[in-house]
Amino acid sequence: MLTKEKIKSTIDSLPDNFTIEDLIEELIVLDKIEQGLNDVKKGKVYTTREAKKRLEKWLK
Repeated sequence: MLTKEKIKSTIDSLPDNFTIEDLIEELIVLDKIEQGLNDVKKGKVYTTREAKKRLEKWLK
């Protein structure tokens, strides 16, 4: 979950002239990273072998 502080920090890290699209893109990336870290904490991860097996049908 994004906090106000993380959002403020993201805004502060952008250049003085940025578009709303730039901000939205940064916030989406930040949110996806947060989701991934939460998944790791919950053990919702795959080993490399498991990932390759699951992706095998798409890699052909």
